[in-house]
Amino acid sequence: MSSPAADLQNVTLRYGNFTAVKDVSLSIAKGSFVTLLGPSGCGKTTILRSLAGLVTPTSGEIHIAGKRVNDVPIHQRNIGLVFQNYALFPHKTIFDNVAFGLKYRNVPKDQIAAKVTRALEIVRLPGVEKKLPSELSGGQQQRIALARAIVIEPHVLLLDEPLSALDANLREEMRIEIKTIQREVGITTLFVTHDQEEALAMSDVIVVMNHGVVEQMGSPEEVYNSPATRFVASFLGQSNLLDGTVTETAPGRATVATEGGPKIEVAAPKSLKAGDKITVIVRAQKITVGGTGGNVLPARVAATAYLGGTASYLLDVGKLKLQAINPIAGKVYREGEDVKISFAPGDTVLLDKDGKRIG
Repeated sequence: MSSPAADLQNVTLRYGNFTAVKDVSLSIAKGSFVTLLGPSGCGKTTILRSLAGLVTPTSGEIHIAGKRVNDVPIHQRNIGLVFQNYALFPHKTIFDNVAFGLKYRNVPKDQIAAKVTRALEIVRLPGVEKKLPSELSGGQQQRIALARAIVIEPHVLLLDEPLSALDANLREEMRIEIKTIQREVGITTLFVTHDQEEALAMSDVIVVMNHGVVEQMGSPEEVYNSPATRFVASFLGQSNLLDGTVTETAPGRATVATEGGPKIEVAAPKSLKAGDKITVIVRAQKITVGGTGGNVLPARVAATAYLGGTASYLLDVGKLKLQAINPIAGKVYREGEDVKISFAPGDTVLLDKDGKRIG
């Protein structure tokens, strides 16, 4: 098994009395696309900056390409950096912007020209060498920033919220473009974002962070379908979190009396017993309005949002308010309608009283 491209071991970083990152360990496999996801202030950018050499950990170790780099300056770490604001030199041509890192490394001139040409081809912007950044659109400038980062053939490419300055359509286009380029080049990438759609669409591995600690790490499917904590369930995607008490158990099943709502059946491990206080997570996409299988509950539509191919419903179920997101296959239910909703016992995830996944 090959060594990781980058590795953080028990990294903690404090600013005075404030702990920005607490005991984080993270291994980034070669060629993978890893995303740090979480709200503002959760520590994700601090981790990226510590890998880059822009901040020094209070404790713990950082390795890049198998080498400890805690005391190695940024220009000796062989990492590529792309920031939210692109950080291009406005007075330099595109050629000089892309070539900057190569000149700094004393690469021969004939090789610089070939490498710059190749980098611009990779980002689909050949022939712009003589232009200034101001002559390019925002999306094109983002591609130039990417070309400048990959032209040095870094061990790790670090992307800090690189799409947040773009409008929605361009952001989606660049999301696909960055992922395509990463796959083609095979470059190890660490991506920082607070946008869950970006994380789900682009990542091999998502690291969900909150208050400086890692809440969960796994594939997009794992963190979405099997959230490990209450925070992950509420931050990633649209979830219904139903607090309740187990009233009965049977092999592989349990009945839960929800607070302010009906009793429901859930898939449950053997360890669950009557009297346990738990939280049942049901993703909004798993609740079918007009459904007839599994848990079937009477509800009233409190609000409807038409989203084109889907509709989002806010539903009153007893004293509970549940959200459902369904594909539109003909009928769109309207506010005030009485409906039946359903979800399968197997489409639930259970959390214990401490907010940790059961089973």
